[in-house]
Amino acid sequence: MPPTCMLTRRQLGVATAVATAVATVAGCDRDRPSQPAGGRTDRVTYLTGFGVSGRESHAWVAQAKGFFAEAGLEVAIEPGAAGDSNHQILAAGKAQFAGVDASGAFIRYGRGADTSFQIVAAVQQTTLLSIVTLDGNRINSPRDLEGRRIGVGTGAAPKTLFPAYAKLAGVDAAKVTWIDSTPQQLTPLLVAGQVDAIGLFVVGTPAVEKAARRKTVVLPYSTYISDLYGTVLVTPKALVEHDPDLVRRFTGALLRGLAYAIEHPDEAGQILHRAAPTQDPAVAAQEMTLMRPYALPARGASVGVLDPSRVARCIAVLQSLALIPPGLTGEQLVRFDLLGAAPKVTA
Repeated sequence: MPPTCMLTRRQLGVATAVATAVATVAGCDRDRPSQPAGGRTDRVTYLTGFGVSGRESHAWVAQAKGFFAEAGLEVAIEPGAAGDSNHQILAAGKAQFAGVDASGAFIRYGRGADTSFQIVAAVQQTTLLSIVTLDGNRINSPRDLEGRRIGVGTGAAPKTLFPAYAKLAGVDAAKVTWIDSTPQQLTPLLVAGQVDAIGLFVVGTPAVEKAARRKTVVLPYSTYISDLYGTVLVTPKALVEHDPDLVRRFTGALLRGLAYAIEHPDEAGQILHRAAPTQDPAVAAQEMTLMRPYALPARGASVGVLDPSRVARCIAVLQSLALIPPGLTGEQLVRFDLLGAAPKVTA
C-alpha cells in the first residue's frame, strides 16, 4: 500500500528547499498585459475555488500588486464554494470567472449537465484532492476509510471522484458515509470528532494542524489517479466567444498573481491577511509553499498551461472509470490559447 503523507515542520522545510531548487518563474513584471481599447476598465467577479485560504491568495496578490489594474480590470473577489455552487453562479451570470476542480468540470461537461463554460487555465498541474484525517484516528491507508464518516463540501470533487479513487485503492465505497457541510465547517467537524476525516486539498493541512494541534495524515488522490489537473479557471463560453480579449487579460493577470505568490509566499500570506484579517499569514504562506510543486509546469512552459495530450489522457481516465460517456474531446471543453500575459517557468 502506498505510504500516506504525514506533514511535519522538518518535512515542510525540506519540501520547500527542494521545490525552490526545482523551478523558478520568470519575472512577472516583464510580461505586460494588453490594455483594453479606449482605456476602459472592465468590472468582473471572480469566485475562488474553495473559500478564503492561503492556496487562494494569488487572487488577492494579483489585486494588491496591480496586475488586474494593469490589465484594465476591476475585480471583485468572492469566496467560492464547491464546484456545483461555482458553476451555478457562473451560469446565472453572477460571476465571470471561477476556480473549480478539473475532474468535476470534466464530469459535468462530459455528462452534459453543464456545457456553458470553458476551461482556460490550470491553477494546479496536479490534483490536490485528498482525504485528510488526524494522527491517532486510526486511518493510515485508504482501506481504513471503510466504516468511517467523511465530511465534504456540498457538491465538492472529493466526493464526486471518490468512487474512482476507491476502486483503484481497493476500498468498498459503499461502506463510507459522507457528511455534507460548508467549506468553513469542515475543519471544526474534524477537530470536534463529528467526522473521522474530511475531503480537502493537500495544501489545506497547515490550517487543520493549527486548529487541531495535532499532525495530519493525508491520503492523496494523486497516488492512484495521477493524470488529473487540480483547480482550473473557468469562464462562460459566451464570454470567450464575445470578448476573448477580456478573458486573456483576466487569465494572464491572475496567473501573474499565482506566479508571484509562489515566489513570495510570505508576502502572499500578508496580503491575504490584510484582505481577510481572520486568515493567519504564516499558515497561508505554508499553504502556498506546499502548492508550489503542484502548480508549476515544466521548465519553459507558461504558468497555467493546459497540454492537449494531457487533457486527452484526463478524459480517457474518467471515461475508463465510467464517470463520463465516450465522445468528449479536449477541444470542446478547453481553450488553449487564452493564457494572456502568463509568465514562463525558467529553471
